[in-house]
Amino acid sequence: MLKIIKIILLSIWNVWFYILAFIGILTTFPLLILFSSSERFYPQFYWVARNIWSNIILFGMGFWPVVENKKKLEKGKSYMVVANHKSMIDVMLMVYCCEHPIVFVGKKELDKIPVFGYFYSKVCILVDRGNPESRKDVYSKSIKRLEKGVSICIFPEGGVPEPGVVLREFKNGAFNLAIQFQIPIVPLSFYDCERRFPYFFAYNYFVGGPGKLRAKFHDFIETKGLEQKNRDELKKDVYTILKRDLAKSYQS
Repeated sequence: MLKIIKIILLSIWNVWFYILAFIGILTTFPLLILFSSSERFYPQFYWVARNIWSNIILFGMGFWPVVENKKKLEKGKSYMVVANHKSMIDVMLMVYCCEHPIVFVGKKELDKIPVFGYFYSKVCILVDRGNPESRKDVYSKSIKRLEKGVSICIFPEGGVPEPGVVLREFKNGAFNLAIQFQIPIVPLSFYDCERRFPYFFAYNYFVGGPGKLRAKFHDFIETKGLEQKNRDELKKDVYTILKRDLAKSYQS
């Protein structure tokens, strides 16, 4: 009986996430329409997404972010921001962590989501990983954004790993771009998103619930002077930093 009650409550909990996401869009709809109409308005769009939309979801779900070792990203300077990816709440936590505008590189399939997909396609850099031309297009779109002094965010695992996997092997894209544009890499660890609101709603039992969302900034990794031949070593270094840090959290 208790298990049935838990399943019912967590099902409502999951639906509540989507209700909050819709409320966030509805309450800011005129601003989102205006600020998504041109790339020059992206800083204003990001402010609305960060300070209103994401906060409605984070705090409406009963989450409270706690950011450790917070590093200040300089306004007007570009960075490559990377983190582990285990939950839909990762995006909201990421914008909470980053005060100045970041642009997400994300999978194209999400543009099919009603309403959200419209804004997603307007302000993010979309990539169809099965299409080589689409992957090339990411570079040209990234150049335009970086020239405007915004940062790029990529979840380098290239997808969401299954339960039990601490960190999936990284794809090359984030590191190719960071080296090409000679911008620092900013690694972040997200410790609690999976346990609070996992992508996979079946771990032999239902999980999730309100609570603290911890994030940690690691020291920036400079790429000045690096060439593409250094990419694999750079990727390995960033992967090792996050994997070791996250493994400690899994053990605690």
